[in-house]
Order: sequence, then C-alpha cells, then structure tokens
Amino acid sequence: MVALGDCPNIHEGDEDLLESPRRRILEKCCDCPNFRRDLERFQSSGHPLGPVFSLIHDEYRRQKIHIQSLLSFLDSKSLEIRFFHELGSVLQSSVDLEEVLSVALTAITAGRGFGMNRAFLLMTDHKRDHLQGYLAIGPRNFEEAHQVWDEISHNDMDLQTLAQNFRKNKLSAERAKFHDILEQITVPLSNTTHILIKALDGKQPLLIEDAYHHPDVDPDFARLLGVDTFLLMPLVSRNRRVGMIIADNCITHRRITAEDMHSLETFTFPVAFAIERASLYERLQEELSRVTEAHTKLQEQQELIVRMEKMALVGRITSSIAHSIRNPLMVIGGFARSILKNTPDGDPKRNFIESIVGEARQLEGVLDEILNYSDSLYPTRDFWDANQLVETALRESAAALRTRGYESTFSAGSELPPAYIDFKQVSYCLRTILQCDLNGTGHPRAMDIDTHREADAVIIRIRDHGRYLPQEELDAIMMPFSSTQEMGAGLGLALCKTILEKQGIPLNAQSVPEDGIFFTIALPIRKEEQ
Repeated sequence: MVALGDCPNIHEGDEDLLESPRRRILEKCCDCPNFRRDLERFQSSGHPLGPVFSLIHDEYRRQKIHIQSLLSFLDSKSLEIRFFHELGSVLQSSVDLEEVLSVALTAITAGRGFGMNRAFLLMTDHKRDHLQGYLAIGPRNFEEAHQVWDEISHNDMDLQTLAQNFRKNKLSAERAKFHDILEQITVPLSNTTHILIKALDGKQPLLIEDAYHHPDVDPDFARLLGVDTFLLMPLVSRNRRVGMIIADNCITHRRITAEDMHSLETFTFPVAFAIERASLYERLQEELSRVTEAHTKLQEQQELIVRMEKMALVGRITSSIAHSIRNPLMVIGGFARSILKNTPDGDPKRNFIESIVGEARQLEGVLDEILNYSDSLYPTRDFWDANQLVETALRESAAALRTRGYESTFSAGSELPPAYIDFKQVSYCLRTILQCDLNGTGHPRAMDIDTHREADAVIIRIRDHGRYLPQEELDAIMMPFSSTQEMGAGLGLALCKTILEKQGIPLNAQSVPEDGIFFTIALPIRKEEQ
C-alpha cells in the first residue's frame, strides 16, 4: 500500500490512485523518470525480456500521445459543432435582415467563432447591378481591439447574446465607423476583371496574399482595406449572387489557414440563404404594405362612389321637387311682396304679410341651394387664378362679414399656377364657407385666409377664429340632410363638400379647440388630377 508522500508524482487530489495500482501505474508510473531508469537498467542487464518491455513502453507512450491528440481534436470539433448548431438555429429562425447580419458578422469576428479581426459585408444591389459595401465590424487599431477583446472576455456571452448586444448597441456605430471604406467599395457586377466579381462568379473562397503586388488585385482596393492578406467569401444562394464577405486579421496578423477557409466556406451557405430569405421577407413586407395601402384607397374610392351615387339620386329627387314648387313659391312671394309694398305701416295685417314674405324668401333660399346641388353634378372646369377666386369671394361676402362684426385678412401666395376648377361653383363654395351660420364663441371675430402651393395643388386655407363646434357636430354638418339644424343653416357646407368632391377637390374642416374652425381646400393644377 502506497501512502501520500511516498510517490513524488502523486499529489493532493490524487488520493484515489493510492488504492488503484492499475490506474497508478498507467497514469503516473509509465511517465515517471524513476521507472524509465529502472527500465533502462533492466534492458542493460541482458535479460531477454528487457528489449521487449522497452518496446512495449515506447509503444504505450506513442499510443497515449495519439489518443490525447484525438481527444483534443474531438473537443475542438465538439465546440465547432456546438457553435454551428447555435449559429444555424439563429440563422434558420430569423427573418430580420439586421439580426441575420449581426449574427453572421459577429460569428466571423468573435473568439468563440472564427476569430477573424475584421469582416466587411458587401451586398448585391440588383436594381443598380452593383456589388457595394453594406456593413463592417471590427477594430481599426490595436488600442480599440484590446478594449473590445477585454470587454468580451469579461462579459463571457454566448454567440447569440453577443450578436444581440452588437445589434442593439453597436450596429449603427460600426456602420458609421467604416462608412468611409464601405462607400468606396462599389463594383459593377459586369466588371468581371475585378477580384470581387471574379470570386463571386467563381463561387469559391479566395485567399489573397501579398495583395499590394497581386496581379488580380487593384492596388487602390488593397490600400483601401489596408492589409496585404485577406479572405474573400462569396455569398451565393441557389445561383443567386447575394453578396460577399471580406475577412482579415489586420490587428493580430495571424495567418489564415486552409482550415479557416474550409470552416468559413461551410459557414457562408447558410448565411447567404438567411440573408436572401430576410431580404425577400423585407421586400414582401414592403409589397404587403403597398397592397394594404392600395386596398384601403380602393375601399375609400368605392365608398365615395356609393356616396356619390346616393347623392346623385338625392339630387335628382330634390331637383324634381324644387322645380315643381319653385313657380308657385315665386308667385306667392311676389304677390306677398307686392301686397306688403302697398300696405301702410299701421295696418294690423302688415305683420302677417311680412311673415309670409320672410318665410317665402327663406324657402326661395332653400330652393336655390337645392338647385345648386343639382347643378354641381355637371361641373364645367377650366384654368383659373386662385387668388382672384378668393378676392372675388371676399368682395362678395364683405357686407355679410361686416354685419356679423368680422374682420378678415388675405395673404395671397406668389407665383401660383392656375387651378383647374369650375370657377362659379368653387366661388359659391367659398362664399358659403365665409358666410356659414355656425355657432360662434364670439371672440375674436376674425378670419385669416391665405393661398400657397403644396406639391401639385393650390391650397386655400381659411382660419375662422370666431366660430366653434365640436368635431363630431362639424362632421355631421358636412353630410347632406344629416344636420339637425333648420333647413338653410346646415345644408350649405354639405352642399359645398359635395360640389367640390365632384371636381376631385377635398374639403377638410377641422375644429381646433379655443381657436375656431379651419377649412382647407386643395385645388388641382392639372387635368389628370380630376
């Protein structure tokens, strides 16, 4: 029985070897210098088994070293498989382009990944038919590299966490840091003599050494990267050229081995596939957004068509009714005014006659609005000066505004293009808006009008500070025959909205609390805008 301290090769923690002679001999004795000296003495003693024991001992040590080498290789491959599994699970599950790029570039440069110092990602722009710089990661000098590597070693994060951290905190900064290089890396896909396009067309990784004197490398491109050795890894998915990764060891200058190339080549296929899938998903989302927007506009157009058809039907009915009662009403009003004119002030019948005249006048006003609504179904458009339109409406509304105590200002826009409108109808709408009989706050009674150009329209903006309505009531008034007010008070704005919509002119009425009601009219300046 051997005790702790009897053997110089057995230390604390190896106590279990004291009770297992077989393990002690294999793990300790075979490498012990005393054992080897005993073996040499036994061999020199001339005993016939001396050379045999030495041969067996040498073979045992050789096999032991070989097994240790295989274990080390297996450990390395296990780590590599675990790394690829982790990388693959992220790349296969993500459809976010920035996440895919963050994972890919982090994997290339992380110590637990391929351990390269820098990585540049170039993306293929199929619209421009160019290969151009998109993103880069890595330090630009030794001090920065030392700081980054210290930070990574202290945090001890796995690949996915490292990539998420990079995406969240450093993606924009890295893109800005390498912006000067990335914007200069742009190569037409048709330039088949350029080393990048050659590698991309060849679909094989290329290790470029002595780049400054390499016959296929443009010296300016080598100077731009600032290294004489770098690796080109084309990203190709189903014969579709996705992009290119350029990796180098600009800080450590570690030699890029064939094993590095083989590992990175295995890595590029899932990356290319993931990038293509994420790009397609991004384009799909954009197309979906456009289709959704088009669908919404189509629905709005359909609703507008239905509403216009209803309004047209209402217009035909009301026009028929209006024409039927117009002549009798004019006769009644005319006779009433004639009788009133010949009735003395003291006559007790005068009040009744005045009531007949007033009601007849109100009914005539309602009939005019109804007939204007019918006329709005067939606008006659031409090019007119918008400033002249506003000035005319203000001049014709001046008396009504003064009666209500309003002050108005007009700021005419300069160099406005002519608007394509029915001058008579739009002028009627402007007068109606200026004179509309809505409830008012009373202070201040002021109205500001201005015209200006926005895109392909001339905008007329009316800010009425003297009136106020909740937005819900204002919206209701803008619908024909939906107002609860008496006829003649609520039909005007609804009629204007219908008239303008018939010409493709939107009328927007917005109630601004404590500041009044703002109207905006956008007049088209082209015929095709109808």
